[in-house]
Parts: sequence; C-alpha cells; structure tokens
Amino acid sequence: MPVSNESSLRDAILGAARRLIGREGYRDVSMRRIARAARCSVSTIYLYFENKDALIHALIYEGFERWHRETLAIVERPAPPIERLEALCRRYVEFGLENPEWYEVMYLFRPERIARYPKELYRRTRRPMELAAALVAESAPDRYRNAEEARVATHVAWALLHGVVSTILAQRLDSRIPRSEYVEAAIAQAVRVVGPER
Repeated sequence: MPVSNESSLRDAILGAARRLIGREGYRDVSMRRIARAARCSVSTIYLYFENKDALIHALIYEGFERWHRETLAIVERPAPPIERLEALCRRYVEFGLENPEWYEVMYLFRPERIARYPKELYRRTRRPMELAAALVAESAPDRYRNAEEARVATHVAWALLHGVVSTILAQRLDSRIPRSEYVEAAIAQAVRVVGPER
C-alpha cells in the first residue's frame, strides 16, 4: 500500500535507497528501482530530491544525525568522563553492528562519481567527532595541551573502532577469535589510546 503522509513518504524513499545501496552498491541502483521499492513514482522522488546525489547526501546526513543524538546522550550523562568515554566507544561499535546499512552509507560508501558533499552538511556531520574530542580532553586534562591534540587522538581511537566494525561487517574476523572478546579488547585499547596516561 502506498505511503500517504509526506514525511513518511520521504522516509520510505530514503529507507528504500539505503537498503538497495547497502545490498547492491551505488552504480546498480537507479531512481526507478528506488521508486519501486518505496512504492511511489520516480517523479515523486524528484519532489524531495533534486537527483540521486542529493538523495545520497540526505542519507549520509540522516545517519550522522542519528549518531549525533546518541553521542550527545552519552556525553551529557552525569558520570565521570572516563566512564562516558568507554560508554561512547562501546556504543559506537554497537551502533555500527546494529545498523549496517547506515554505517555503510556513513563510513564505507565510496561511489566513483558523486557530487561533493555540501559544506554546510559536512560541518554538521563532524559534530559527533567534536563531541567525542571534547570528552577525550575532559577525561585527560593533563595529557592534551590543546583541542587539536585531543582531536588527533580521538581520530586515532576512532580508526581503531572503525576497523573493528568494518572487519565484522565484512565478515573478515578470524573465526578463531571470539567476537565479544575482540570488541571488548578494542574498546579497552581505544580508551587507553585517548584516556589519562598511566
């Protein structure tokens, strides 16, 4: 049955595009196929999105908005900084594994040809990382001389966790390694990378 509510229709289009692109890649997914999956006409999609690139940009933005809300909720908890930092690292891995289609679009999606992501949207997608860097600085105030040092350390820890999520999603984890131990070891290492020096 077609979706009638306008925001629901937009969400249905985005959901269909995310699922198709996650399964089949950017090149093999046409606006016609997205329309069919969303149960609407191609012309309806163009009421919401100027072209396929604009649709992809919206997907990226929505994924980062979801992650930003989760990051904010953890950062604002009434708990010691190091506990919030560990919780954020754990939730990052969980978020990626629970939402593989979102994660694909946010971090793994590399189309050959797509319009440059708009600057104003790019600035907004950086917000979760900026929140994380501020938490890193708060958790180890004696370690970082300035925000830039905390930001670099945060990206190093992110690279570690991103590698964990990517390895699991790609089903490349050595079968001899228990997944839960792998994840816990990575979280502990990420916290050590950015937390107070021992």
